[in-house]
Amino acid sequence: MSDPVDERSGGQVEDEVPVVVSSQTVFEGRLINVRVDQIELSGGRTASREVVDHPGAVVMAAVDGEGCVYLVWQYRHAIAQRLLELPAGKLEPGEEPLLAAQRELAEEVGLEARLWTSLGTFFSSPGFADERIHAFLARDLTPVDSHPDDDEDLTVVRYDLSDLFANLHMVEDAKTLAVLCLLRHAVIADPLEDVVGG
Repeated sequence: MSDPVDERSGGQVEDEVPVVVSSQTVFEGRLINVRVDQIELSGGRTASREVVDHPGAVVMAAVDGEGCVYLVWQYRHAIAQRLLELPAGKLEPGEEPLLAAQRELAEEVGLEARLWTSLGTFFSSPGFADERIHAFLARDLTPVDSHPDDDEDLTVVRYDLSDLFANLHMVEDAKTLAVLCLLRHAVIADPLEDVVGG
């Protein structure tokens, strides 16, 4: 990809990061912390930014030998509704993303995978949060006992991957859409059986 050009000035896009003048943590929670940063922008302007600190997360597309993917139908209290999502979870302190993905797949869905492929990383909501999500494709699946967290309200469902690609409008969860698009791109690059087969 070529370097971006500033459409207003025609010059190169500035990549200098603003200086943080001060930072104050205003909330510490079980899952997140919130801080308020005072930053200095170019030209000496200042601004205040509210930032959600998050430890990071993993999301997995677990695809079986029949070309079906496992999702969860999960209640999300912030929006007071259930969403269709790929299984996901937060990183524990110092935890490697692949180990977290393996742990979460077993806990939420009751599956282990022999083959793991990284699909990349992305930021979930960089306008206000630093959460980086690590995405994985999991294949060659075997069932194990699942142990969802006590405070999770979810049901495991299985969809044909091709049907899901054709009905992405059903999916409202951003991380799930992002990973399905990454997976769809991989399927376009390689035949379906090469990407999702064992």
